[in-house]
Amino acid sequence: MKQTICIATLTLVFSALTSAQTPAQAGAATGNPGQPTLTPDQIARQRAQQEQLANDWPNLARYRDANRDLPPVSASESRVVFMGDSITELWDRDSGKFFASKGYLGRGIGGQTTPQMLVRFQQDVVALKPKVVVINAGTNDIAGNTGPSSLEMIEDNLKSMTQIAAANGIHVVLASVTPAYDYPWKRGLEPAEKVVVLNSWMKDYCTKAGCVYADYFTPMADEKHGMKEGLSRDGIHPTPAGYAIMAPIAERAIAQALGK
Repeated sequence: MKQTICIATLTLVFSALTSAQTPAQAGAATGNPGQPTLTPDQIARQRAQQEQLANDWPNLARYRDANRDLPPVSASESRVVFMGDSITELWDRDSGKFFASKGYLGRGIGGQTTPQMLVRFQQDVVALKPKVVVINAGTNDIAGNTGPSSLEMIEDNLKSMTQIAAANGIHVVLASVTPAYDYPWKRGLEPAEKVVVLNSWMKDYCTKAGCVYADYFTPMADEKHGMKEGLSRDGIHPTPAGYAIMAPIAERAIAQALGK
């Protein structure tokens, strides 16, 4: 029985590592002459990513030290945590330093999907004792970053994070997935309408569950449901102009969650 479990676990890890590769990476790794050759730096980064996935799939190490070094939350403090992927992680690198200027805590990790966030939700959200968590997730699931994912799977993970937060007295803001007409790292998936459907579900779920829906999508989307010109670097990741649209929407949603 133990041997069967071990084999199944190794199979799952191998599957996750394989799905994380692009076709070009997979071809280079197997010596396929029909695929582009990776540079030594690209190979080193790929190996580092594979090692991290194998040893710490949800990347619990990313914020472990920062969480440990946080001062205890005061009785008068309305701590806010932003949980997400690269769009959240890159937000505070913007020249405006939105999170730092407001005292918000950013817990975004580039490339992450909702199952990875769900695993680290206790450590990176609940243990920090915030009053509000802003969850911005789902686009990497649609891109298949950790394997194929249906909208129902994404919805289940968002529900689980919301329920964990509520059980710990944390108010939830579910932020819409930002517009995505195509993914530059995985072309041809046609994500735009999936994003629309997922956002519609999120808005309806918040009405039923009592969380707050933050709609980044509507003011940022063009007629094709992609990102408006000038609001992103690559059709996915916002520019400072994109974040400038998102910031007041997030602030209004946080205030609503706090009952202000």
